[in-house]
Amino acid sequence: MNTDLIIIGSGPGGYRAAALAASRGLSVTIIEEGEAGGTCLNRGCIPTKTLCRNAEIIDTLKHSEEFGLADLSYTLDFQKIVERKNYVVSQLRSGVEMLLSQPNITLVRGHATFTDTHEVSVDGQDFTASNIIIATGSRPSMPPIEGVDLPGVITSDELLELSEPPKKLCIIGAGVIGMEFASAYNSFGTEITVIEFLKEALPILDSDVARRLRQSLSRKGVTFFMQSAVTKISHSEINGETLTVTFQRKGREESIEADKVLVATGRSPRTEGLNLEGVGIDFSRKGIATDDNFMSNIPGVYAIGDVNGKCMLAHAATFQGFHVIDHITGKEPSICHEIMPSAIFTNPEAASVGKSEDACKELGMKYLCRKGSFRANGKALAMGETDGMIKLLTTEEGQIIGCHAFGPHASSIVQEVTAMMNANQTINNLADIIHIHPTIEESLHELSL
Repeated sequence: MNTDLIIIGSGPGGYRAAALAASRGLSVTIIEEGEAGGTCLNRGCIPTKTLCRNAEIIDTLKHSEEFGLADLSYTLDFQKIVERKNYVVSQLRSGVEMLLSQPNITLVRGHATFTDTHEVSVDGQDFTASNIIIATGSRPSMPPIEGVDLPGVITSDELLELSEPPKKLCIIGAGVIGMEFASAYNSFGTEITVIEFLKEALPILDSDVARRLRQSLSRKGVTFFMQSAVTKISHSEINGETLTVTFQRKGREESIEADKVLVATGRSPRTEGLNLEGVGIDFSRKGIATDDNFMSNIPGVYAIGDVNGKCMLAHAATFQGFHVIDHITGKEPSICHEIMPSAIFTNPEAASVGKSEDACKELGMKYLCRKGSFRANGKALAMGETDGMIKLLTTEEGQIIGCHAFGPHASSIVQEVTAMMNANQTINNLADIIHIHPTIEESLHELSL
């Protein structure tokens, strides 16, 4: 079977690229060995954010007396929480499958293997195309820790399948995955301990914002051990059904007990089984090597999303896919991939785009930093959520180069700054934009005055 384009993987990068290509008249074969929607929809962004919403409601109920609702009580039915998560995922998956059933798109189920530079095989059937996009995503990365293969040591995939929250959960890694699950399961009543090798959580964030967010979770009962290295996971000597996590901290050996241990130390590009080496596609453990158009060393063969290792975000995969379709169809790509916003959906949430103050200092850049808090913001006070801050960074001439925020609506604040950065706007331009009152976003405008 020959089409204009083959896409391997139906995650956000793959299925959105397929839809755009079909709308431009290309015939597309999209190959998926698992569930439509990829990791993001089935085992990542969507189920996690569904749990975060449940956790947010629980957190609100805990402060009900502040809003004149005394003596409220609730019973946590985790099975219904799981059922709701599964319903949301199934609804969105059905939407993706419908999208992939439109004219010009053929969805093929099975595992794709390269048999030539522009030919792949799926269960004995061969498919050819002048252009191929590899969008196979990533998988959880397991560190070389003794005992990491014991029962009860899980990744985010398995945690999302639990029918009941564990009583004690130890999370190895304070990145995005670790912090989101720490926040949600803390709200579900789980005793959470986070062990992180680095000095601060969430290295993608400005360290001031990351510290404030970590402190906020600490006040809710999450225990953090920073600058700590896990050396071993073993069965508990006291209770064989639980696990003991041993780690080095400040030159001393310490340990904690947990029912489950979540390994959240990052993800690795999913390249196995594609036979990339057999057809000469250049790749390493960091991912498939690509140029500025996300093309591999083989002309007409592209790699987008997690599998190229450039930026492991769902929206990064989507826009890399759009860029590739522009390149294939002769449209000049205009997406600025260097301006990449991201969000962490803890409660409170956090978000960032562009350079942090830490990065500016490391690069020796001249910059100006404006800081603001939500303590005097009318909307934040009305919501009862004044724990938040914004850092807005500009050049000395006023060009906006970064924004880091945490608190309610942090992702919306950063999205506004992302739009301004893409339009090369300055702090003076921000000052001239009318903001709705009362909103959290007014805090961003106040930094420009």
